[in-house]
Amino acid sequence: MLDWPGWPPSTLRMALVPLSRREFLAASATAAAASLLPSAIFAAAPKGAPVASPAAWPVGCFNRPWTKWSYDETLDATRAAGFTLTGLLSAVPAKGDHFIGSAATPEYLASLKQKLAARGLRANLGALRLKTNLPVAEAIADTRQQLVNAQTLGLDFALTFGESNAQRYDTFYKVMSDAAAFGQERGIKLVMKPHGGSSGAADEILGAIQRVGHPNFKIWYDAGNIIYYTGKDPVTELEPIAHHVTGFCAKDCGAVKGEVMIQFGTGKVNFAAVFKKLKSAGFNGPVMIEGCTVADTLQATTENARANRVFLEKVLASV
Repeated sequence: MLDWPGWPPSTLRMALVPLSRREFLAASATAAAASLLPSAIFAAAPKGAPVASPAAWPVGCFNRPWTKWSYDETLDATRAAGFTLTGLLSAVPAKGDHFIGSAATPEYLASLKQKLAARGLRANLGALRLKTNLPVAEAIADTRQQLVNAQTLGLDFALTFGESNAQRYDTFYKVMSDAAAFGQERGIKLVMKPHGGSSGAADEILGAIQRVGHPNFKIWYDAGNIIYYTGKDPVTELEPIAHHVTGFCAKDCGAVKGEVMIQFGTGKVNFAAVFKKLKSAGFNGPVMIEGCTVADTLQATTENARANRVFLEKVLASV
């Protein structure tokens, strides 16, 4: 193996194959520049030395903390709280917020894209509003339109909350199976988060994955909801489904009243243990904050969202 002090590995590999005159000059320039850098940059870690590898997952925030205010105020508050990544979770049609809903017009979607871009924000997820009370064909058509809207906005994920009515489970699974295939064709990942009913805890979630039967159907884990809806341990429930998780909805769950719009660290969720379990399964984010204490003022709520972001960043740095 070549051993030429000061040369990075990529340049050394180039020396193993014949070079054209142009490639030789380029390689020489690279090596010359590298020789001016501290040798510590290219030095290998001492044998047996521990390697720090904190979880560096993207942390964003859904709009839910600010639904008392206008969406323009919400976007300004999201940016003020230190986020560049947001999610379209809690639509308020009464205020004109349809997000990816089937009622969204092309003009509305174009305006929404402009509002996000103007603040340097990117939306990665939109929540589906399924109409499982309709005949299957109509429910599928409505869901497909929502996925088209998600594609128009350039989203990565479309999220379902599952189905709470057991009499509609069959319709839900058929709609999801179609949505998984339809979304995959459009670059949209279909995901479900724990929310009771068909998405209550590990057993129900695994059952839903089996019934949908498509690789483009994954899980956005919500440890707070596991506690809220089932009372079970979110770390234990994560064990059999961790390899299906592609996103995380961050919220805590109060020890007394079961409130989820609270400050992280004041409830029952052991975020460090949950994140360690996810990391061991190869999870790499994103983490999206859904809950914080909703105060009387926009500014105070924004500070609470900021505090929850800082809390998560400290936990992730230790994982």
